Amino acid sequence: MKKTVATIEARMTSSRLPGKVLLPVLGKPILGYLFDRLKKVTLIDEIVLATTINKADDPIVDYAKSEGISVFRGSEDDVLLRVVDAAKYVGGDIIIEITGDCPIIDPELIDQCIQLYKFNNASYVGNAHVRSYPDGMDVQVFSLADLQKSGEMTNDKLDREHVSLFMRNHPEIFPHLHMVAPTSIFWPELGLTLDEKEDFELLKSIIEYFYSIQKPYFGIYDCVSFLKENPQLLEINQKVKRKGDT
Repeated sequence: MKKTVATIEARMTSSRLPGKVLLPVLGKPILGYLFDRLKKVTLIDEIVLATTINKADDPIVDYAKSEGISVFRGSEDDVLLRVVDAAKYVGGDIIIEITGDCPIIDPELIDQCIQLYKFNNASYVGNAHVRSYPDGMDVQVFSLADLQKSGEMTNDKLDREHVSLFMRNHPEIFPHLHMVAPTSIFWPELGLTLDEKEDFELLKSIIEYFYSIQKPYFGIYDCVSFLKENPQLLEINQKVKRKGDT
């Protein structure tokens, strides 16, 4: 049986919001909410934090270990190699690539992406390359073998930094299958990712609301409904520029 592992790319030295993954919400680091959600994904066998060898990342390592999460430390700049080595470290065959700035990702979306991958012949399955879901719900699935193959084909700095970029740019080598959001949650311009302080304030408001009504594992449908009913919250981070925005 092939082992399915989720790799989480996270570090403390974010240029826009240093230390963001350990910012507290309801007394818990926001990264912990991502850990909790990944633990709910039925088709993941193991979770591994793929962080760097920088001493600044020691607090993330300590926190992950305290939560029972495996840890691999590698290059800060060559994230592709870091993810490859993290998957190898835990004996993974299929990689679910998740970034640490998606703390309220929906576990069901991850399960759906894994199912699509397992029952089709695509090398790359995801919901982020063709944007339709809110930013922050990003899931990508591929094999360790295919990621290694892509890494052997490029030394471009951007390809090494953005793990799956070469695979995404070469569907003729790595066939794609894209998961597109249904109409009711189609909202690609909605930012639910943790890039800047304003993002943290919005995510904090969302988490605090759902915990107040005893619904800690709220999904994307819940989140979209809540924000449509409370549009004033959207003003919190509407001016944040996303990477790649013009």
